[in-house]
Amino acid sequence: MLKSLSPAQTLCLKPWFDDLVERIEQPEYITEDPVSFMHAFSDKEDQLLAGFFGAVMAWGRRDIVLAKVNELLSRMDYRPAEFVGNFNSRDESKFTGFRHRTFNETDILCFVTILSDILDQYGSFETFWASCYRQALDQDRELIAVFHERFFAVTPDMPVRTRKHIANSEKNSSCKRLYLYLRWCVRKNSVVDRGIMDFLPASKLMIPLDVHVARQARKMGLLSRKQNDWKAVQELTGKLRILDADDPARYDYALFGLGVLKLELPARYIINTDV
Repeated sequence: MLKSLSPAQTLCLKPWFDDLVERIEQPEYITEDPVSFMHAFSDKEDQLLAGFFGAVMAWGRRDIVLAKVNELLSRMDYRPAEFVGNFNSRDESKFTGFRHRTFNETDILCFVTILSDILDQYGSFETFWASCYRQALDQDRELIAVFHERFFAVTPDMPVRTRKHIANSEKNSSCKRLYLYLRWCVRKNSVVDRGIMDFLPASKLMIPLDVHVARQARKMGLLSRKQNDWKAVQELTGKLRILDADDPARYDYALFGLGVLKLELPARYIINTDV
């Protein structure tokens, strides 16, 4: 049974955590992270689409992710908004042979087809997200569950294999990659996150839970659940809201940095050693 910090104990972490975030959330972070694809474009729609591809493919070693997303964007001639907005059957050959992990050319074709229809119907990707958010509020559902439902409803009859690449919190997925994307798009006043979408307040962001974040959170008593699922996301985000109710996702930098950037967790903060 993992030990868990009380709210008062959690609040004691704030000075150290805030300092850690300040050290990690720096311009040099961008270069080796998929958020770099949002910084590579000046047009907002290009940024949103390049970031979306970067996030949904953010699976595995970051250097490989960067290489594969760059390959994908190169197949769009580095004009993702124009390419997606004007996509037709003559463009399908652009993705022949593309593969990253379990993504293949069929999945990318499906994604581009759906995104093309979204731009046609809604005018922008943010407008589509905003519509999903309003529905989520009206139905008292989680945003990503509604996004999953609406995304595949835009262009029905997509393969089951492709649907698995968009997480669904109602299936108890952690939704890590989509909340990573939303962190990039929503958080303001950050040198890393672009903050170019306004439909969602940063206070509503959930922590992008990956294995590195979860491991450090368990060591520190911020997460007692052993599975990396939606319930764990809710538990950890709740703890982080004690530290900053307006911007809990900022602490992703601290937890992710500890695990991936090989920073040492001070012994005084470790309360679960067998993790």
